[in-house]
Amino acid sequence: MSVTFTAEGYTPPTLADFNPPAILFGGTPFEIDRLVMLRLIMCAVLLLFFVVALRSPKFVPRGVQNVAELAIDFVRINIAEEILGKEQGRRFLPVIATIFFAVVATNFSAIVPFMNISSNGRIAMPMVLALFAWVTFLYVGIKKYGFFKYFKSSIVVPNVPPALHVLLIPIEFISTFILRPFTLMVRLMANMLAGHILLVLFFGSAWYFFFEAGNFTAVFGVASVAAAVAFTFFELLVIFLQAYVFALLTAVYIETSLHADSH
Repeated sequence: MSVTFTAEGYTPPTLADFNPPAILFGGTPFEIDRLVMLRLIMCAVLLLFFVVALRSPKFVPRGVQNVAELAIDFVRINIAEEILGKEQGRRFLPVIATIFFAVVATNFSAIVPFMNISSNGRIAMPMVLALFAWVTFLYVGIKKYGFFKYFKSSIVVPNVPPALHVLLIPIEFISTFILRPFTLMVRLMANMLAGHILLVLFFGSAWYFFFEAGNFTAVFGVASVAAAVAFTFFELLVIFLQAYVFALLTAVYIETSLHADSH
């Protein structure tokens, strides 16, 4: 956890937490710092979990297989099939599930001791996931309707006066093809960045009140610890909520591409 103390006392967390020094390959395009390392570790743990859970599946699941199947069924039933229907939900389940579990895994390091930060607080991973969703819903629409018909159906609002198209076409283009991936990316990054800063602030101030501030401040330390514990549980909720929202909106965007002609 990025908490520092100087001769002047407690130093609050800053955005520098998300730009740590290089661990490997510094100064190259393949530079690996602490956040990249955490990202690789959490993705490896995610892959290992599903490999172990599903390497020899039983007809009646037990143990870790049961946990994995419950998690996949949650995504399939409550996101993919809820938005896309059974047929298209099963078709796009790999995409939606990959996004959901990738976000959960890379977010989860925010509350793991000795990790205490989510790599999604920096723009790279949210950008990759948003581009993955963007390419998917573009591919779906173009494959079904063809390039020109898909774009026309997506940005031309029917049954409006022709003069309004001068205003509506740019708005529809920006909202459909630019703001969708941008908001996916920024929402995830901003939530995890803010969550990290608040957690570090609570735990760091607790340490300061207990050990650095002097007499009669322990009561504030107790309050800081209580706030830190409560916010850790809230952050756990945010971890899953952000994954759910990201996957849900991806499914919604795919559904709008499948039905672009019913604008």
